[in-house]
Amino acid sequence: MVAAVAGSKSEDSATPPEESSTEMANVRLSPAIKHLLTLRSPNVLPSPSLGQLNKVFTSTFRDAQAKNAETGWLVATTCSLLTANRPSAVGHLYRFVTGSTLDNDARQNEIDLPSAVNKAALMRESALKSVIFVGVPRNFWVSQVILTLSALHEALDDDVKHALRTNSKRTAASDNIESIVTRGKGLWNSIYAPHADKLHDKLGSYHPDFISFIIQCYGAVLSPLPGQTRGYADISGAEDLDQGNLSRALGSVVGIATLRAEGGVGPQLTSHVFGLLKARSIENQSEEDKWLSSDEGTEWVIRTVDEVLDGVSAEDQDQRQVKAKL
Repeated sequence: MVAAVAGSKSEDSATPPEESSTEMANVRLSPAIKHLLTLRSPNVLPSPSLGQLNKVFTSTFRDAQAKNAETGWLVATTCSLLTANRPSAVGHLYRFVTGSTLDNDARQNEIDLPSAVNKAALMRESALKSVIFVGVPRNFWVSQVILTLSALHEALDDDVKHALRTNSKRTAASDNIESIVTRGKGLWNSIYAPHADKLHDKLGSYHPDFISFIIQCYGAVLSPLPGQTRGYADISGAEDLDQGNLSRALGSVVGIATLRAEGGVGPQLTSHVFGLLKARSIENQSEEDKWLSSDEGTEWVIRTVDEVLDGVSAEDQDQRQVKAKL
């Protein structure tokens, strides 16, 4: 009897699913919350002028061409702009590498579709891998990656969008989790040796799940996917199973670019500089990867990131100087 009464009372007081959904849909921000959300610089930084971007992209790209390091340049520039919170500039970078103009509205020439798909895939993969670095060192916002991927997607030509892969290769399941962890441990050891075990145990002592999370992320996101890797001069399409796959060395370029642009994370930056230098021991490297992992190439990566960052912030500095004089 008691159970029956209790059950009946519970049913009478329960909120119907339809009413609950309606209430959630009708939630509004109060004026006080709206005001708070306008504080602390909530907006992304605007893109520099097209003229300034063209100047920065042209000078750094020509330097990369002279060194046969166009892939490294594309990866480093994408990640630098992402970490500097200039998502719209990433869209302009796509237009720069796939056409004769940075302005989508003024675009007249037809793109080379297989080449454009390859470059878009490389940029998209670079942005995805950067979440490892902008998310872990200082609990930074993963939203930067979301905003950058959104800006890049918006800039893509329709034919390119349709040719990019839509199936995930990184969904963990019972039949692949072991291989993901194995790849993660392999990359971890490759970057941090001879201190890999010591660092592993140190991070694990902070929280038992922290190092497990990192190893799985290294295996699922940061390490190259099984298959062939791709470079700047390659072509790609919907049937390309290795679309956008970045090499071990280029994964370290992602780390250097994001951490250098982030600032204030010197130990992590140094670790991934060593990571790029250690990539020279990887077998069957491309000629570009061999050069990028050399002392000269690694120095070039750091200097290129600095040049891109200085270039995209130059107009901001000029405006601050004008305001200071006023």
